Amino acid sequence: MVLKKEWKRQGFIDEPTSEGIDLKSEIRRLCEEKCAIILAHYYTVSDIQDVADFVGDSLALARKAAETDARMMVMCGVHFMAETCKLLSPEKTVLCPDLNAGCSLADSCKAEDLKKFKDEHPGYQVISYVNTTAAVKALTDVVVTSGNAKKVVDQLPKDGKYIFGPDYNLGNYINEVTGRDMLLWNGGCHVHERFSAQKIVELREQYPEAVVMAHLECKGPVLALADVKGSTATMLQYCQQSDKKQFIVATEAGILYEMQRTCPDKEFIPVPPEISESGLECSCNECQYMKMNTLLKVYNTLKYEWPTVEVDPEIAKEAVKPIERMLELS
Repeated sequence: MVLKKEWKRQGFIDEPTSEGIDLKSEIRRLCEEKCAIILAHYYTVSDIQDVADFVGDSLALARKAAETDARMMVMCGVHFMAETCKLLSPEKTVLCPDLNAGCSLADSCKAEDLKKFKDEHPGYQVISYVNTTAAVKALTDVVVTSGNAKKVVDQLPKDGKYIFGPDYNLGNYINEVTGRDMLLWNGGCHVHERFSAQKIVELREQYPEAVVMAHLECKGPVLALADVKGSTATMLQYCQQSDKKQFIVATEAGILYEMQRTCPDKEFIPVPPEISESGLECSCNECQYMKMNTLLKVYNTLKYEWPTVEVDPEIAKEAVKPIERMLELS
């Protein structure tokens, strides 16, 4: 099948569909026809989550996909998530609706920069957040998620020397709760960096009975105001089990769709950023990369089985090791 040069340059297929086509029905038909599954991160738009076979955090999705008999998967998230799927399912075809869907956090730590930093700090082991490229994972000793980072770090030798990256805020939090003094890479998520502590104070005055929940990628002053600190999965589980009725949520706004879907009798209030990317105040904080996933792109990537995501075999061989070690420890 020959693809247009323009599609290759763009990194996604923008072929229009026939007028009146039901994209959701067609996507499900193609999944059945091609033995494919749709994976959607919590931060994607609601239409994507509706059509997905599995909705969740990045690593959980990759592990779930590896357990299925599907021969093909469409990772609706960002590029490093598709790479992680390929690492755990090397024999399967991994599709990415838009190759331009990157990640500011993963981009803040380049493999060549990490290698140089490691060379400057002999004897240090590298602990990498899962939000990293395969090339960075290949230079890593153990991978962690925001949900298991404390548990993994607690099991590492107390006298060891560690580099933690790339998320500075997560690393700083783990240092505090474990009593460690890990060297922290100065990286961050552009979405979680924008949350305003002052706006949380204002929302708390407006909703005095609400529980404040914040992702561990948020800055220290934001976490200090939170009643619940953790991963998206941790926050989702908490609001599902809690008898509270109002929640102030400091993470990417896409998670509110799943929270509201599973807790229809509760109210979820998004924490706005200090200033939006347009320079204007807004009521939510979104990742433009996650929102690059659309139903049309999912339909076209299934139809044409492109763009595919591949990982160099030598990099993949090393990158899967720290993931396996994390699974052993957690």
